[in-house]
Amino acid sequence: MNPSTALARAIVDQLVEDGVREAVLCPGSRNAPLSFALHAADAEGLVRLHVRIDERTAGFLALGLAKASGLPVPVVTTSGTAAVNLHPAVVEADHSGVRLMVLTADRPVELRGTGANQTIDQVRLYGDSVRCFEELSADGDLAPPDVSGWRETVARAVELSRRGPVHLNVAFREPLVPGTADGGAADSAHDSDDVGSGARAMPLGDGLLPVVLLDAGPRTVVVAGDGAGWEARWVAEAASWPLLAEPSSGARSGPNALAAYRFLLDRLGPEIERVVVYGRPTLSRPVTRLLARGDVEVVVAPRRGRVVALSPTPPVVAELIAPAWVAKGAPRADPDAWLTRWLDADRVARQAMTARIDDEASGVSVARAVAAAFPPGALLVVGSSSSVRDLDLAPPWEEPLLDSDGVAHPDDHRLVLANRGAAGIDGTVSTAVGAALAHQAGRDPDGSDHRPAYALMGDLTFLHDSNGLVLGPDEPRPDLTIVVVNDDGGGLFSLLEQGDPAYAAAFERVFGTPHGVAMSSLCAATGTPYQRAETPDELRAMLERPNGIRVVEIHTDRSRTRALHESLRQAVADSLGSI
Repeated sequence: MNPSTALARAIVDQLVEDGVREAVLCPGSRNAPLSFALHAADAEGLVRLHVRIDERTAGFLALGLAKASGLPVPVVTTSGTAAVNLHPAVVEADHSGVRLMVLTADRPVELRGTGANQTIDQVRLYGDSVRCFEELSADGDLAPPDVSGWRETVARAVELSRRGPVHLNVAFREPLVPGTADGGAADSAHDSDDVGSGARAMPLGDGLLPVVLLDAGPRTVVVAGDGAGWEARWVAEAASWPLLAEPSSGARSGPNALAAYRFLLDRLGPEIERVVVYGRPTLSRPVTRLLARGDVEVVVAPRRGRVVALSPTPPVVAELIAPAWVAKGAPRADPDAWLTRWLDADRVARQAMTARIDDEASGVSVARAVAAAFPPGALLVVGSSSSVRDLDLAPPWEEPLLDSDGVAHPDDHRLVLANRGAAGIDGTVSTAVGAALAHQAGRDPDGSDHRPAYALMGDLTFLHDSNGLVLGPDEPRPDLTIVVVNDDGGGLFSLLEQGDPAYAAAFERVFGTPHGVAMSSLCAATGTPYQRAETPDELRAMLERPNGIRVVEIHTDRSRTRALHESLRQAVADSLGSI
C-alpha cells in the first residue's frame, strides 16, 4: 500500500471510530487519497458523503451539519486557494464554537517555497481561528505501515474540536491513487509500502473559572446571544429576571422572554444594575450600549458552559447548573416586582408594534409570518443581516422548555440557527441545507416524524450563496423551504447611519446595491421549485409541509424600511408613556 493511501485510510478510519457520521468533499487532485477513502466509507455506510464543487459552499454545508448535529464534521479540499476558500466557515465556526474539522491536502514538505504548482503556505493557514493545527505527512519506508501515530493525531484533533474548529493539513506525495491490490489503478514507479508520520500539534488551552454564586438582589437582566442555550432561560426564570434573548440563542421561549426588548431598553434600561450574559450577543446596538456602560456590572458566562447558580441555592439549581460566578448583596424584598415591570411594558409594546405592522409586506411582517407558522419540532435557519433582526421583533416561542425529567422535550423544541459567530452572510443557503440534512437524519420513513426545516434570508444573502442550490443527482437532499425576502438590495443599510437621507446621493449605488436578479430564473437554472407570495398571509399559507428543496420569494419595498422601524420605535415610546 502506498504511503498516501495508507495515510488517508488511517485518517478516515479514526474519524469514523471517533463518531464522525457526515463528511463534505470538494474534488481535486492532491486530496485524491482522501476522496477514495471517503468514497469507500460512504459505500460501506460508515459515513454519509456530500460532494460540492465550491469550497466556500462546502465549508458552510459542513458548518450546518455540525451546528445541527453537535458532532464533528470534516470538510476536505485540495491544496492552494481551495483551502483559503474555507476560511469564512472556519471564522464562523471559531466564533460559534462549532465542531468543524478542516482537512486540507498539501504538497510534500520539501516542495514548500519552491514555486511548485498549487503550493501555498498552508501551515497555520487559519491562525488563531482554530483550536489546534495538526500536520500529517505521507513519508518514510515502513512495511507494513505503522499508522498508530497518525491515528493518535487525528483522535487528538477530534477531541479538541469539542471547543471549536480544528485544522488537519495533510501532505500527500505521489502516487495519489490506490494500487491494484488496494482496489484501484496501478501505482507509479515511485510507489512505496513504507509509511511515516510527521505530526505536530498546537492545542490552545483555556483556564478554569472560579466557582462562585450570584444573589438575586441587583436589578438584573439576562442577555442570551447566539448559541446561549437553555441555561439562560432557566436562570432568568429561577431568579425572576427579564430575558433578552436573540432568535438563535436557544433560549427565546418561556414567560420571561421579551419581544420588544431593544425598544424597552430606551425606557427601562437606565435602571439596570447587572447583566448576566450567555452566548454571543451581537444583534442589537441597544444591548451593545448596555454592556458598555460603566455603571453596570456585567457577568459573562463561559461559552458552552453551565455557569450560574443563585444564592441561596436550592438543590435543583445545583443539579441543573454548575456555579461559576458570585456577586455579594442582600436579596430584594420583592424580586418579582422588577420582572413584572418589564413584562407589563413588553405586553404594551407588543400591542403597539402589532398595530403598526399591517398586511403590507415588510421584512418584519414576513419574519412574524414565518415565526407564526414555525411548528414544534422544526428547524429554522435565518440569515445574519436584516432577517434575524426582523425575526427578533417576532413574539418568542411559548412552548415549555423542560419536560418532567428536566430535559428539553423534542416534540416542543424549535431549533433556530444563524451564522452569528462572525455575523457574515456567507454560505447561508449551504448552512441551511446542511442543518436540514442533519435535523432530518434518521427520521421515520413513513413520514410520521417529519421534522420540517425552513430558512429565512434576504435577497443578497440568497444570491451570495446561490451555488448552495447546485446539487449533484446522487447527493442527499433535505425537505427545506427557503423564504427569500427580496427588497432588491441591502435593506439593512437603510437602518444604519448611511441610510440617513443626507447620504442619499451615494447610498443606492454603494450601499443599496440593487441587482435586479430574477429569482425565478435562477431557481429554474438549478431545477429548484419556486413560488412567489404577494402578502405575508399568502406566504404563511405556502409554508405547508416542505417536500424537497424549494424557494418562496416575497418582495418588499426597501425605501420604506427606515420609516417603518422609526415608526415602531415611536409607537413603543408613546405606548409606554402611560406606565
